[in-house]
Amino acid sequence: MAKILVYNNDTNRMETYYRGESEAMPYNTGRTLTVREFRGSSKSPTLWTSKRAMQSWNTQRYIWGGPIPVGFAFKRSWEGGHSNQSQHYAGVAFDVAQTWTNARRTALRNSAENSGVWSYVEPVSLTPTWVHFDKRALSSACSSGGFPLVKRGSVGMYTLIAQDDLNTLGYTTRWARWNFWCCY
Repeated sequence: MAKILVYNNDTNRMETYYRGESEAMPYNTGRTLTVREFRGSSKSPTLWTSKRAMQSWNTQRYIWGGPIPVGFAFKRSWEGGHSNQSQHYAGVAFDVAQTWTNARRTALRNSAENSGVWSYVEPVSLTPTWVHFDKRALSSACSSGGFPLVKRGSVGMYTLIAQDDLNTLGYTTRWARWNFWCCY
């Protein structure tokens, strides 16, 4: 059973869900994204994302009109494998279509770019064997500042990342508006 924290962009509140690995992610329509797919290789008992990212996934799946195999979406920063400001740490990025042909990946990448639902679609030169798209808070690329400023009173996935990193370093993160104690 996974604990899933979802930042609801409409209410500016965090929501908590508990789902099994084969169940659909919160706000997912048509059961097109399971907890297992979203988790990917992460071993974390707690996952997080945003309602807006889930809605973007729903729209992309509707536009595409068929299944899109997900390699993974979520990672915790201490699990590594990505740049220090990866949108996977925020739970708003999707790496998909790793098993598809180049032609099919190109069609999906073009569909994602033309959909207008994603903040960023990575160019083929950076991800030639999969398609990466995300619903980040800022429009800049991961390596050049993809996280927004987090300060006292901040709520959302980026606050979770900051608190998770501070907890990992042994600090108590009582300063935020919403105490997460989510990660242990």
